Amino acid sequence: MTSPIDACAQPALLHPVEAIKLLLAQVSPIADTEVLSLSQAVGRVLAEDLVSCIDLPPFDNSAMDGYAFRFDELKHSETSAFTLAGSSFAGHPFQGQAGSNTCIRIMTGAPMPAGFDTVQMQEKTQQQGDIILIQPPKIRGANVRIRAEELSSGTKVLKKGVILRAAELGVLATIGVSHVRVSRKLKVAFFSTGDELKPVGSELAAGQIYDSNRYSIHGLLHRANVELLDLGVVADDKEAIRAAFNTAAARADMILTSGGVSVGDADYTKQVLAEEGEISFWKLAIKPGKPFAFGKLGSAVFCGLPGNPVSSMVTFYKLVWPLLQKMQGLELVPSLSFPAKLISPIRKQPGRVEYQRGILSYDSNNQAYVAITGGQGSGMLTSMSLANCFVLLEQEQGDLDVGAIVRIEPFNSVLC
Repeated sequence: MTSPIDACAQPALLHPVEAIKLLLAQVSPIADTEVLSLSQAVGRVLAEDLVSCIDLPPFDNSAMDGYAFRFDELKHSETSAFTLAGSSFAGHPFQGQAGSNTCIRIMTGAPMPAGFDTVQMQEKTQQQGDIILIQPPKIRGANVRIRAEELSSGTKVLKKGVILRAAELGVLATIGVSHVRVSRKLKVAFFSTGDELKPVGSELAAGQIYDSNRYSIHGLLHRANVELLDLGVVADDKEAIRAAFNTAAARADMILTSGGVSVGDADYTKQVLAEEGEISFWKLAIKPGKPFAFGKLGSAVFCGLPGNPVSSMVTFYKLVWPLLQKMQGLELVPSLSFPAKLISPIRKQPGRVEYQRGILSYDSNNQAYVAITGGQGSGMLTSMSLANCFVLLEQEQGDLDVGAIVRIEPFNSVLC
């Protein structure tokens, strides 16, 4: 067996921060791109910088429903009287000529008439026939959006690597862009192995369990906006496992499995990985989730998650999610974390970084409090379902009592 990262040769457990660095050094963003319409591009990753070809806004316009006038014609110590000379609506600008001491009825977004520089909102005016009484605003240009005040033609609007969400799509539509070049969706294959795993909805015989991890992985990958290849459950048969890995490697950019990567697991998965790819088996200083495998099968990246369901989700969140982000060409954003006061005790043995599952809440003074969800066993998947954050506990940390200040990490979009 060859190994792209000889992490397993390290005598000590590998800290998760170091593991992430090693993993990220082994992958690159995919180069393949495609051009999509804006309506098709939601959630996709922009593959090139985009520059505006127009000013935004493209003309001076009103920020309010009200009346446009010339600031120099105001009587600043009292209400000023102007003669109504016409109107300007969005899509239907004022086309006439307006003499001195006149005003124009104007709607939000409508173009400012030539020579007019200020707008007063409707609520601060009175109409008496064709005469409009206007309370003077404090400054010239009040309630007017100036041409190019947001951006000018030639300005970079969006940079390569951003996710095209609602706001980004709206910005692109605002500057007239109809199609964008985006990165191809990552293709991720995943499957479970084990004769003991049975489909949900079937009857369990003695020693059998339902195949749950595959559904959790499916949910995690769905939030990553990747193309999924679900290969189901593969029997504990060497050639069946080999066929599944070969199928996955031929069709996917990443292969994910759960189980079969810790001491004492069945040998077939490890044997096939050793024969078909470049794999190393790691022991991480993380709880839950000590066993982890990483390597290459053909051109595909392989990640082997622990079999326990919480361990599988935590290692996906901390290790696989950053890999997916980099492979998609996304800019990596550090996880948000902040202090909170503990309202339930924590039991912890020093030695590994722990991600205990917590419930974050706030009091009337906006003080953050956190309680763990109860039992923290790596097989207790309900602890993930109940939680909205992780309680971050460093390697050297021991037990903590109520009132202690801990650092918490709210769940991001992949777990929310």
